[in-house]
Amino acid sequence: MIALFLALLIPATPIQLARLHYGGGGDWYNDADALPNLAVKINERTNIEVLAEQKVITLLDKDINNYPFLFMTGHGRIKFSEREREALREYLRGGGFLYADDDYGMDKSFREEIKKLFPNSKLVELPFSHPIYHIFYDFSNGPPQIHKHIEGSPKGYGIFDRGRLLIFYTYNSNPSDGWSLAHNDPDTVRELAFRMGINIVLFSVLN
Repeated sequence: MIALFLALLIPATPIQLARLHYGGGGDWYNDADALPNLAVKINERTNIEVLAEQKVITLLDKDINNYPFLFMTGHGRIKFSEREREALREYLRGGGFLYADDDYGMDKSFREEIKKLFPNSKLVELPFSHPIYHIFYDFSNGPPQIHKHIEGSPKGYGIFDRGRLLIFYTYNSNPSDGWSLAHNDPDTVRELAFRMGINIVLFSVLN
């Protein structure tokens, strides 16, 4: 029944996953093979067709609205201009979705930028019952811990606006590391990372 429901909602044309090229000095380009590898798994396991090549995009690119899923990661500082914040706010409220994955080091500046972006909305931890953890694969304890950067459990946070989840942010979890071949993770760990990634993309496209 769930598969039939999802089949009725899939986009009619292929989608392309986009990576955000942001300013501030952080390594936005980290693990360049992550999104292409995730695209392969989505194509293998779901009815959604995803182009294999990622799109690198800035917030001021005129065709940003052609990309329903926007991904960002890194270890360093993130800085948006006021024009970029306005563009990102418009993109998200127009139906776009941002997934941010802290690769250890971007947390402070990311939180600062999100507070400026949506000053009246708090970055809140999502309950484990949220559909993003169950839309295709079940994660009854929230996001998996692919790479542990600090003591404590992995966290998944979100920004809601007008009742809709616009931004999903993983901290001390780092699924995107598991999508890349650069870290030599065991197959069992990479499988968890891909499963979480598939959930995130499906949620972004179908909601």
